[in-house]
Amino acid sequence: MATARFPGKSVEVSAAAASNWTAPALGRPLCVNGTPWILYLLEECVDNVWEYCSVVIGLISMFCFLLSTLPQVYEAYRNGKVEEAMSFGFLFFLFSGDLTSFAGCYLTSQLPIQVVTVVFYIFTDLILISQFLYYKIKNSSSRKSPVLKWLCFMWCGAATLVLLALPKLLIDNSTTVDTQSPTTSKSVEITGYICGYLASVFYLCSRFPQLYKNFQRQSTEGTSYLLFALAMMGNGTYGLSVIVVLPALKGSKQTFIIKHLAWLIGSLGVLILDFFVTAQFILYRKNYSAKSSKLLNVPEVEPLLCEEVELSVL
Repeated sequence: MATARFPGKSVEVSAAAASNWTAPALGRPLCVNGTPWILYLLEECVDNVWEYCSVVIGLISMFCFLLSTLPQVYEAYRNGKVEEAMSFGFLFFLFSGDLTSFAGCYLTSQLPIQVVTVVFYIFTDLILISQFLYYKIKNSSSRKSPVLKWLCFMWCGAATLVLLALPKLLIDNSTTVDTQSPTTSKSVEITGYICGYLASVFYLCSRFPQLYKNFQRQSTEGTSYLLFALAMMGNGTYGLSVIVVLPALKGSKQTFIIKHLAWLIGSLGVLILDFFVTAQFILYRKNYSAKSSKLLNVPEVEPLLCEEVELSVL
């Protein structure tokens, strides 16, 4: 299973699960002692507790990533000043990571659930970018323009229709990729792995513009912390899902780790950077609370001073 934010947990069936496959029947291999729902959903043969835990933790990781951008979409709608809070570099690298991840999923013939998941990621990225551009144009303009709102709605509607139809088209065309010659298939698979590595780099680079933006503003107002908290949970559970399966491996553990090293480094790197983002939220939230308390105290003092001056004059 491959997570879309960090694709490539394994493009092939894991070394531990591979030994459970029997001879193919009617074009599909059979699993002797595997878990039925995992076999049906992910086409992986899982017959021990380590592999089962790895798959469940991996699904939790995918679920965290699925939900991560939704709180920021709501926060941008509620606040209306997303262009001041979010760095466009953060959104650009996040979108680039999901796009290259999508290319990697397609080129390496990933499962339909993975293709649909990464398409959903791209969809939420487009919503965030659309919100950013919409509020940037709206807030910089001196007068309201209904045309801008309709253009935004039309753009989001068209993107939704395209992304809804895209998984079906890709899944239908996946057979043409599978019937290629061995040499071509190998080169396509290598390209897919390169896309996966690039996705990890893009995700890692996405945090730096946002860290700088928060530092420059000395504030995290307008940014949803759930975006980063869920990403931390997703990256943490992803790394855990790879480590948990190690005791069940019958092949070389070193080879397995080397195959997943790039994604583990990317995942760990983003996790560490998100701890810095968390520190900014805590630090700048205290500063914001201190400023708010000062502003609340000022109006209470000024009227009293004015009354004392008036009484002295009388």
